[in-house]
Amino acid sequence: MVQLMQQYEVWRELFSPLHAINFGIAGDTTCNVLWRLQNGELQNIRPKVVVVWVGTNNHEHTAEQVAGGIVAIVQHLISSLPQAKVVVLGLLPRGERPPLRVKNASVNGLLRSWLPRLGSTQLLDVSAGFVHSDGAISTGDMFDFLHLTAGGYRAVAKPLSDLLLQLLEETPEDRRASLV
Repeated sequence: MVQLMQQYEVWRELFSPLHAINFGIAGDTTCNVLWRLQNGELQNIRPKVVVVWVGTNNHEHTAEQVAGGIVAIVQHLISSLPQAKVVVLGLLPRGERPPLRVKNASVNGLLRSWLPRLGSTQLLDVSAGFVHSDGAISTGDMFDFLHLTAGGYRAVAKPLSDLLLQLLEETPEDRRASLV
């Protein structure tokens, strides 16, 4: 999801001015991200904010396992980049119908209770806007009930950008953010 965001205008508009670096790889699971972080991906960078958006590809795991993997990533980031603030993007609903939607919502609920214990970390959950009152997800937001359209990316990117600007509170030339 993060990797694909860079292909849309919203990336150039909202994140390029922040000098954001996108480390996302399509299909990543929490184990893939944690391995990369433990094996050099954090070398030679000093971001002020790190955004983590991973877990939807862990569809074969329980909500507790997915949330635990995300927490392990955050713990590694905190120990490796103690100066950085960490933002975890909540999982979006996925699938034309439950059960994956229910699991992703459970992951977000666990993160909501577990992340505050870690310090300079916060959860940004923008999932509510994707499921309409009739329970449907618009194909205008997610063309296949998983991958975002330009409009879907904008719905995620705008609140994320607002939060990043709030966390950074510096002039545009000094801002740095990394998305994982």
